[in-house]
Amino acid sequence: MDKKRVAVPLVCHGHSRPVVDLFYSPVTPDGFFLISASKDSSPMLRNGETGDWIGTFEGHKGAVWSCCLDTNALRAATASADFSSKVWDALAGDELHSFEHKHIVRACAFSEDTHFLLTGGMEKILRIYDLNRPDAPPREVDKSPGSVRTVAWLHSDQTILSTCTDMGGVRLWDVRSGKIVQTLETKSSVTSAEVSQDGRYITTADGSTVKFWDANHYGLVKSHDMPCTVESASLEPKNGNKFVAGGEDMWVRVFDFHTGNEIACNKGHHGPVHCVRFSPGGESYASGSEDGTIRIWQTGLSTNDESDSNGSIAKVKVTAEEVSRKIEGFHIADEGKSKEKEEAREE
Repeated sequence: MDKKRVAVPLVCHGHSRPVVDLFYSPVTPDGFFLISASKDSSPMLRNGETGDWIGTFEGHKGAVWSCCLDTNALRAATASADFSSKVWDALAGDELHSFEHKHIVRACAFSEDTHFLLTGGMEKILRIYDLNRPDAPPREVDKSPGSVRTVAWLHSDQTILSTCTDMGGVRLWDVRSGKIVQTLETKSSVTSAEVSQDGRYITTADGSTVKFWDANHYGLVKSHDMPCTVESASLEPKNGNKFVAGGEDMWVRVFDFHTGNEIACNKGHHGPVHCVRFSPGGESYASGSEDGTIRIWQTGLSTNDESDSNGSIAKVKVTAEEVSRKIEGFHIADEGKSKEKEEAREE
Protein backbone atom coordinates (compact mmCIF):
# COMPACT_ATOMS: atom_id res chain seq x y z
CA MET A 1 0.00 0.00 0.00
CA ASP A 2 2.56 2.56 1.14
CA LYS A 3 5.00 1.85 -1.67
CA LYS A 4 2.40 2.62 -4.32
CA ARG A 5 1.85 6.06 -2.83
CA VAL A 6 5.38 7.12 -3.77
CA ALA A 7 4.77 8.60 -7.20
CA VAL A 8 7.74 9.37 -9.43
CA PRO A 9 6.77 12.22 -11.75
CA LEU A 10 8.03 13.12 -15.20
CA VAL A 11 10.03 16.30 -14.54
CA CYS A 12 9.93 18.88 -17.34
CA HIS A 13 12.76 21.41 -17.27
CA GLY A 14 13.12 24.36 -19.61
CA HIS A 15 11.62 27.37 -17.86
CA SER A 16 14.11 29.68 -16.11
CA ARG A 17 11.51 31.39 -13.90
CA PRO A 18 8.37 30.27 -11.99
CA VAL A 19 5.65 28.40 -13.90
CA VAL A 20 2.37 30.23 -13.24
CA ASP A 21 -0.19 28.58 -15.53
CA LEU A 22 -0.79 25.22 -17.23
CA PHE A 23 -3.41 24.21 -19.77
CA TYR A 24 -4.17 20.83 -21.38
CA SER A 25 -5.78 20.60 -24.80
CA PRO A 26 -8.61 18.12 -25.35
CA VAL A 27 -7.58 14.83 -26.98
CA THR A 28 -6.95 15.48 -30.70
CA PRO A 29 -6.09 13.06 -33.55
CA ASP A 30 -2.43 13.86 -32.74
CA GLY A 31 -2.75 13.13 -29.01
CA PHE A 32 -3.09 15.87 -26.40
CA PHE A 33 -0.85 18.79 -25.51
CA LEU A 34 0.25 20.81 -22.51
CA ILE A 35 1.10 24.51 -22.68
CA SER A 36 2.84 26.33 -19.84
CA ALA A 37 3.11 30.02 -18.95
CA SER A 38 6.08 31.33 -17.04
CA LYS A 39 7.54 34.57 -15.76
CA ASP A 40 10.48 33.90 -18.13
CA SER A 41 8.28 35.29 -20.99
CA SER A 42 8.60 32.07 -23.05
CA PRO A 43 5.49 29.84 -23.09
CA MET A 44 6.24 26.21 -23.98
CA LEU A 45 4.28 23.51 -25.76
CA ARG A 46 4.74 19.87 -24.76
CA ASN A 47 3.41 16.44 -25.53
CA GLY A 48 0.77 16.12 -22.81
CA GLU A 49 1.44 12.46 -22.16
CA THR A 50 5.25 12.27 -22.16
CA GLY A 51 6.05 15.86 -21.22
CA ASP A 52 8.45 16.06 -24.18
CA TRP A 53 9.21 19.61 -25.31
CA ILE A 54 7.76 20.47 -28.73
CA GLY A 55 8.51 24.18 -28.98
CA THR A 56 8.71 27.61 -27.38
CA PHE A 57 6.61 30.58 -28.46
CA GLU A 58 9.02 33.53 -28.73
CA GLY A 59 7.88 37.13 -28.83
CA HIS A 60 6.67 38.32 -25.40
CA LYS A 61 8.78 40.90 -23.58
CA GLY A 62 7.40 40.35 -20.08
CA ALA A 63 6.16 37.62 -17.76
CA VAL A 64 3.44 35.42 -19.29
CA TRP A 65 0.63 34.96 -16.76
CA SER A 66 -1.85 32.81 -18.67
CA CYS A 67 -1.90 30.39 -21.60
CA CYS A 68 -4.43 28.22 -23.42
CA LEU A 69 -4.95 26.09 -26.52
CA ASP A 70 -8.03 26.02 -28.73
CA THR A 71 -10.26 22.93 -28.96
CA ASN A 72 -8.21 21.38 -31.79
CA ALA A 73 -4.82 22.43 -30.34
CA LEU A 74 -4.09 24.28 -33.60
CA ARG A 75 -3.70 27.69 -31.96
CA ALA A 76 -2.32 28.88 -28.64
CA ALA A 77 -3.06 32.11 -26.79
CA THR A 78 -1.06 33.88 -24.07
CA ALA A 79 -1.59 36.84 -21.73
CA SER A 80 1.42 38.84 -20.62
CA ALA A 81 2.80 41.59 -18.41
CA ASP A 82 4.04 43.29 -21.61
CA PHE A 83 0.47 44.68 -21.99
CA SER A 84 -0.40 42.24 -24.79
CA SER A 85 -2.26 39.02 -25.47
CA LYS A 86 -0.96 36.99 -28.41
CA VAL A 87 -2.42 34.23 -30.57
CA TRP A 88 0.03 31.70 -32.02
CA ASP A 89 0.05 28.97 -34.64
CA ALA A 90 0.57 25.90 -32.44
CA LEU A 91 1.88 23.85 -35.38
CA ALA A 92 4.56 26.25 -36.65
CA GLY A 93 5.12 28.44 -33.58
CA ASP A 94 4.43 31.67 -35.49
CA GLU A 95 2.71 34.66 -33.92
CA LEU A 96 -0.65 35.16 -35.67
CA HIS A 97 -2.06 38.17 -33.79
CA SER A 98 -0.97 40.50 -31.02
CA PHE A 99 -3.74 42.32 -29.17
CA GLU A 100 -2.42 45.40 -27.36
CA HIS A 101 -3.84 46.38 -23.96
CA LYS A 102 -3.22 49.37 -21.71
CA HIS A 103 -2.05 47.35 -18.70
CA ILE A 104 -0.89 43.87 -17.63
CA VAL A 105 -3.02 41.05 -19.11
CA ARG A 106 -3.53 38.28 -16.53
CA ALA A 107 -5.93 35.87 -18.24
CA CYS A 108 -7.02 34.60 -21.66
CA ALA A 109 -9.38 31.88 -22.93
CA PHE A 110 -10.50 30.61 -26.33
CA SER A 111 -14.24 30.17 -26.81
CA GLU A 112 -15.38 26.58 -27.25
CA ASP A 113 -16.15 27.21 -30.94
CA THR A 114 -12.60 28.69 -31.27
CA HIS A 115 -13.84 31.89 -32.96
CA PHE A 116 -13.30 34.24 -30.01
CA LEU A 117 -10.59 35.09 -27.48
CA LEU A 118 -11.51 36.47 -24.05
CA THR A 119 -8.93 38.52 -22.12
CA GLY A 120 -8.80 40.25 -18.76
CA GLY A 121 -6.26 41.90 -16.48
CA MET A 122 -5.26 44.98 -14.52
CA GLU A 123 -7.44 47.27 -16.65
CA LYS A 124 -10.55 45.67 -15.07
CA ILE A 125 -12.08 45.20 -18.54
CA LEU A 126 -13.14 41.90 -20.10
CA ARG A 127 -12.56 41.99 -23.86
CA ILE A 128 -13.82 39.58 -26.52
CA TYR A 129 -11.77 39.50 -29.73
CA ASP A 130 -13.30 38.08 -32.91
CA LEU A 131 -10.50 35.92 -34.35
CA ASN A 132 -12.19 35.92 -37.77
CA ARG A 133 -11.84 39.72 -37.78
CA PRO A 134 -8.68 40.30 -35.70
CA ASP A 135 -8.29 43.92 -36.84
CA ALA A 136 -11.76 44.88 -35.61
CA PRO A 137 -11.93 46.50 -32.15
CA PRO A 138 -12.82 44.01 -29.40
CA ARG A 139 -16.18 43.91 -27.70
CA GLU A 140 -15.85 45.20 -24.13
CA VAL A 141 -18.00 43.56 -21.47
CA ASP A 142 -19.25 45.67 -18.54
CA LYS A 143 -16.42 46.84 -16.27
CA SER A 144 -15.13 44.22 -13.83
CA PRO A 145 -15.33 45.33 -10.16
CA GLY A 146 -11.66 44.44 -9.66
CA SER A 147 -8.45 43.50 -11.42
CA VAL A 148 -9.15 40.29 -13.40
CA ARG A 149 -7.26 37.14 -12.32
CA THR A 150 -8.91 34.29 -14.26
CA VAL A 151 -11.42 33.95 -17.12
CA ALA A 152 -13.31 31.02 -18.70
CA TRP A 153 -16.22 30.31 -21.06
CA LEU A 154 -19.17 28.05 -20.26
CA HIS A 155 -22.69 27.14 -21.46
CA SER A 156 -21.56 26.78 -25.10
CA ASP A 157 -19.99 30.24 -25.06
CA GLN A 158 -23.14 31.96 -23.76
CA THR A 159 -21.63 32.74 -20.34
CA ILE A 160 -18.20 33.92 -19.23
CA LEU A 161 -16.67 33.57 -15.80
CA SER A 162 -14.14 35.87 -14.16
CA THR A 163 -12.42 36.17 -10.80
CA CYS A 164 -10.53 39.11 -9.31
CA THR A 165 -7.09 39.49 -7.75
CA ASP A 166 -8.17 41.89 -5.04
CA MET A 167 -11.59 40.57 -3.94
CA GLY A 168 -13.46 37.32 -3.38
CA GLY A 169 -16.16 35.80 -5.55
CA VAL A 170 -16.64 34.37 -9.03
CA ARG A 171 -18.63 36.54 -11.42
CA LEU A 172 -20.72 35.03 -14.22
CA TRP A 173 -21.55 37.29 -17.15
CA ASP A 174 -24.18 36.84 -19.83
CA VAL A 175 -22.27 37.26 -23.10
CA ARG A 176 -25.28 38.67 -24.95
CA SER A 177 -26.16 41.42 -22.46
CA GLY A 178 -22.63 41.91 -21.09
CA LYS A 179 -24.02 42.01 -17.53
CA ILE A 180 -23.22 40.01 -14.38
CA VAL A 181 -25.97 37.44 -13.87
CA GLN A 182 -24.61 35.71 -10.77
CA THR A 183 -21.82 36.03 -8.22
CA LEU A 184 -20.55 32.94 -6.37
CA GLU A 185 -19.50 34.29 -2.97
CA THR A 186 -16.13 33.35 -1.47
CA LYS A 187 -14.27 34.81 1.51
CA SER A 188 -10.89 35.04 -0.18
CA SER A 189 -9.77 35.96 -3.69
CA VAL A 190 -10.30 33.07 -6.14
CA THR A 191 -6.89 32.18 -7.56
CA SER A 192 -8.07 29.31 -9.77
CA ALA A 193 -11.40 28.59 -11.47
CA GLU A 194 -11.90 25.59 -13.75
CA VAL A 195 -15.03 24.48 -15.61
CA SER A 196 -15.20 20.66 -15.58
CA GLN A 197 -14.93 18.80 -18.87
CA ASP A 198 -18.60 17.72 -18.75
CA GLY A 199 -19.70 21.28 -17.90
CA ARG A 200 -21.28 20.25 -14.59
CA TYR A 201 -18.98 21.87 -12.06
CA ILE A 202 -16.93 24.98 -11.49
CA THR A 203 -13.91 24.15 -9.31
CA THR A 204 -12.46 27.09 -7.37
CA ALA A 205 -9.52 27.60 -5.02
CA ASP A 206 -9.79 30.48 -2.56
CA GLY A 207 -7.50 30.80 0.45
CA SER A 208 -7.30 27.37 2.07
CA THR A 209 -10.59 26.11 0.58
CA VAL A 210 -11.49 24.20 -2.57
CA LYS A 211 -15.14 24.56 -3.62
CA PHE A 212 -17.27 22.86 -6.26
CA TRP A 213 -20.23 24.78 -7.67
CA ASP A 214 -23.10 23.61 -9.85
CA ALA A 215 -22.22 25.24 -13.18
CA ASN A 216 -25.86 25.43 -14.28
CA HIS A 217 -27.77 26.42 -11.13
CA TYR A 218 -24.78 28.05 -9.36
CA GLY A 219 -25.36 26.37 -6.00
CA LEU A 220 -22.43 25.30 -3.79
CA VAL A 221 -22.08 21.50 -4.09
CA LYS A 222 -19.00 20.82 -1.93
CA SER A 223 -16.52 22.83 0.10
CA HIS A 224 -13.36 21.21 1.45
CA ASP A 225 -10.82 22.80 3.79
CA MET A 226 -7.21 22.26 2.73
CA PRO A 227 -4.14 21.73 4.93
CA CYS A 228 -2.56 24.97 3.63
CA THR A 229 -3.29 27.95 1.38
CA VAL A 230 -3.93 26.49 -2.07
CA GLU A 231 -3.46 28.40 -5.29
CA SER A 232 -4.96 25.92 -7.74
CA ALA A 233 -7.30 22.92 -7.91
CA SER A 234 -8.49 20.60 -10.68
CA LEU A 235 -11.25 17.98 -10.80
CA GLU A 236 -10.55 14.53 -12.32
CA PRO A 237 -12.43 14.70 -15.66
CA LYS A 238 -13.60 11.11 -16.25
CA ASN A 239 -15.24 9.97 -13.01
CA GLY A 240 -15.15 13.22 -11.06
CA ASN A 241 -14.41 11.28 -7.89
CA LYS A 242 -11.16 13.02 -6.93
CA PHE A 243 -9.39 16.33 -7.29
CA VAL A 244 -5.85 17.61 -7.09
CA ALA A 245 -4.73 20.76 -5.26
CA GLY A 246 -1.42 22.57 -4.85
CA GLY A 247 -0.25 25.60 -2.94
CA GLU A 248 2.27 27.21 -0.68
CA ASP A 249 3.56 24.08 1.09
CA MET A 250 5.11 22.77 -2.19
CA TRP A 251 3.16 19.50 -2.09
CA VAL A 252 0.71 18.26 -4.70
CA ARG A 253 -2.16 16.50 -2.99
CA VAL A 254 -5.01 14.33 -4.29
CA PHE A 255 -8.31 14.33 -2.39
CA ASP A 256 -11.58 12.40 -2.51
CA PHE A 257 -14.27 14.60 -4.12
CA HIS A 258 -17.08 13.38 -1.83
CA THR A 259 -15.35 13.30 1.56
CA GLY A 260 -12.41 15.67 1.11
CA ASN A 261 -10.07 13.01 2.54
CA GLU A 262 -6.48 13.06 1.31
CA ILE A 263 -5.73 10.13 -1.02
CA ALA A 264 -2.13 10.93 -1.96
CA CYS A 265 0.55 13.50 -1.25
CA ASN A 266 3.26 14.06 -3.87
CA LYS A 267 6.49 15.71 -2.80
CA GLY A 268 9.13 16.92 -5.23
CA HIS A 269 8.73 20.62 -5.95
CA HIS A 270 11.21 23.02 -4.33
CA GLY A 271 8.87 26.01 -4.25
CA PRO A 272 5.17 26.83 -3.90
CA VAL A 273 2.87 25.17 -6.44
CA HIS A 274 1.14 27.80 -8.59
CA CYS A 275 -0.97 25.61 -10.89
CA VAL A 276 -2.32 22.06 -11.14
CA ARG A 277 -4.34 20.54 -13.97
CA PHE A 278 -5.67 17.06 -14.81
CA SER A 279 -4.99 15.70 -18.29
CA PRO A 280 -8.12 15.32 -20.47
CA GLY A 281 -8.30 11.55 -19.86
CA GLY A 282 -7.59 11.80 -16.14
CA GLU A 283 -4.64 9.38 -16.36
CA SER A 284 -2.18 12.03 -15.15
CA TYR A 285 -2.04 15.55 -13.75
CA ALA A 286 0.56 18.28 -14.06
CA SER A 287 1.85 20.79 -11.52
CA GLY A 288 3.80 23.99 -12.14
CA SER A 289 5.89 25.63 -9.46
CA GLU A 290 7.94 28.60 -8.31
CA ASP A 291 10.95 26.28 -8.86
CA GLY A 292 10.52 26.61 -12.66
CA THR A 293 9.66 22.95 -13.26
CA ILE A 294 6.54 21.16 -14.44
CA ARG A 295 5.93 17.73 -12.94
CA ILE A 296 3.56 15.23 -14.54
CA TRP A 297 2.23 12.66 -12.06
CA GLN A 298 0.54 9.39 -13.08
CA THR A 299 -2.89 9.06 -11.47
CA GLY A 300 -2.63 5.26 -11.40
CA LEU A 301 0.35 5.26 -9.05
CA SER A 302 -1.36 7.29 -6.36
CA THR A 303 -4.70 5.47 -6.43
CA ASN A 304 -3.45 1.85 -6.47
CA ASP A 305 -5.08 1.40 -9.87
CA GLU A 306 -2.49 -0.73 -11.65
CA SER A 307 -4.36 -1.19 -14.90
CA ASP A 308 -4.69 2.56 -15.36
CA SER A 309 -0.99 3.06 -14.71
CA ASN A 310 0.10 0.31 -17.10
CA GLY A 311 -2.41 1.44 -19.70
CA SER A 312 -1.02 4.94 -19.82
CA ILE A 313 2.56 3.66 -20.12
CA ALA A 314 1.56 1.50 -23.07
CA LYS A 315 -0.01 4.48 -24.82
CA VAL A 316 3.06 6.70 -24.59
CA LYS A 317 4.83 5.24 -27.64
CA VAL A 318 1.86 5.74 -29.92
CA THR A 319 1.38 9.34 -28.88
CA ALA A 320 5.06 10.12 -29.38
CA GLU A 321 4.82 8.94 -32.98
CA GLU A 322 1.57 10.82 -33.59
CA VAL A 323 3.05 14.01 -32.24
CA SER A 324 6.17 13.92 -34.41
CA ARG A 325 4.24 15.69 -37.17
CA LYS A 326 3.74 18.68 -34.88
CA ILE A 327 7.39 18.71 -33.86
CA GLU A 328 8.65 18.65 -37.47
CA GLY A 329 6.62 21.75 -38.35
CA PHE A 330 7.86 23.79 -35.39
CA HIS A 331 10.60 26.20 -36.54
CA ILE A 332 12.02 28.19 -33.71
CA ALA A 333 15.24 30.14 -33.26
CA ASP A 334 17.89 28.34 -31.20
CA GLU A 335 15.86 25.15 -31.12
CA GLY A 336 19.05 23.12 -30.89
CA LYS A 337 20.39 25.29 -28.08
CA SER A 338 17.18 24.90 -26.07
CA LYS A 339 17.40 21.14 -26.37
CA GLU A 340 21.06 21.16 -25.31
CA LYS A 341 20.20 23.36 -22.33
CA GLU A 342 17.41 21.03 -21.35
CA GLU A 343 19.66 17.98 -21.57
CA ALA A 344 22.35 19.75 -19.56
CA ARG A 345 19.85 20.60 -16.82
CA GLU A 346 18.65 17.04 -16.61
CA GLU A 347 22.15 15.61 -16.20
